Amino acid sequence: MATIEKSRFEWIGSDPENREGIARASITYWQDALNRLKKNKVAVVCFFLICIIILTCVLLPFFSPFSSNEQHLKEFNQGFFTKCTDDRYAGEGHIHIFGTDSLGRDLFTRAFEGGRVSLIIAFAAVAVNLVIGLIYGGISGYIGGMVDVIMMRIVEIINGIPYLIVVILLLMVMPKGIFTLVIAYGITSWTGMARLVRGQILQLKSQEFVVAAEAMGAKASRIIARHLIPNALSVIIINITMAIPGAIFTEAFLSYLGLGVPVPQPSWGVLAQDGQMHFMVYPYQLLIPAGFISVTMLSFNLLGDGLRDALDPRLRR
Repeated sequence: MATIEKSRFEWIGSDPENREGIARASITYWQDALNRLKKNKVAVVCFFLICIIILTCVLLPFFSPFSSNEQHLKEFNQGFFTKCTDDRYAGEGHIHIFGTDSLGRDLFTRAFEGGRVSLIIAFAAVAVNLVIGLIYGGISGYIGGMVDVIMMRIVEIINGIPYLIVVILLLMVMPKGIFTLVIAYGITSWTGMARLVRGQILQLKSQEFVVAAEAMGAKASRIIARHLIPNALSVIIINITMAIPGAIFTEAFLSYLGLGVPVPQPSWGVLAQDGQMHFMVYPYQLLIPAGFISVTMLSFNLLGDGLRDALDPRLRR
């Protein structure tokens, strides 16, 4: 057996000032998640793409020389980058970037203003689902017992009601519009969020910090709002990111069927409905709103995948 001579070793002493130091920088859970998200190039690109879509849908219609419902009687079904020949804009050199539709309306303005409407409906509907789901699921999961059983049976009953039937019934008593769509979506789509929150609460309520809060006399509402919900935020954020494209598609589907946003107010679904009637001759009129819907939904889904990977502590290296 080989031996190592003692003379080959050197005593370097101890470093009492740094021996208790932490070699790795101390960061919070959210900082670590943000750092891992930044490394996901696809998610970062999708995030900036979503920001660009939102900003352009909000701002561009204000800077467009045309309004969304303004008709140019001499410019029906014009193609991309067609020069405006309307007498009202003579000599100004305006261009229809996306062309015009069958009524002579500027598709560029209508596409971005329609995107604004679709995004407003999607964000508002998801916000309603979030509020109802957090409250309902938090109460059900924390109280448990027979209360939990009854509340979950109610969720199952609501899940059995088709969304389209709810929309049709609401349209019989309420006018078409953004508010009606948000209410219809909020009535039936909060159950998924409630189930998710309930599952997270059931996992967390037996943890030591919850038992300590109960021992100190904290009320159930405070425990749910200050301890349980914040610790379930990572899963909730991922679910929100995945729910937004679903709401966008639902609005587009209903508007395509004529049950959504009333004419002449544009939305991506309304533009798709108008474009499909002329698809064989002027396919761009359908491809423009379909492209916006596809890119937006894909960006939200890929961002949601990136958030899921970044917020999962099991993937930390």
